[in-house]
Amino acid sequence: MKPVLITALAIGALVSTVLLVMERLTDYSIAVMAWEMPGISAAYLFWGAVGSSVFLGVAITWAVNAIVYGAVAFVVVTVVKLAIRGLPK
Repeated sequence: MKPVLITALAIGALVSTVLLVMERLTDYSIAVMAWEMPGISAAYLFWGAVGSSVFLGVAITWAVNAIVYGAVAFVVVTVVKLAIRGLPK
């Protein structure tokens, strides 16, 4: 279970990084921002707590997106792993 969790969190971190890079490449398009909403919402929520620091806001966005997309990856990887175990040999 631990390797699956680590793999899922790595996938979530990779997706979060790609989304942050795509935001800059697409000139802050609305379509890309919709995929980043969990992290952007968390950054706005804690904006006052971090003293309006842009760097910490981006870090919060990245971390929340990594956890959210990592959770989805965890479910997918677990289902695939269980499906592979259930196949007859």
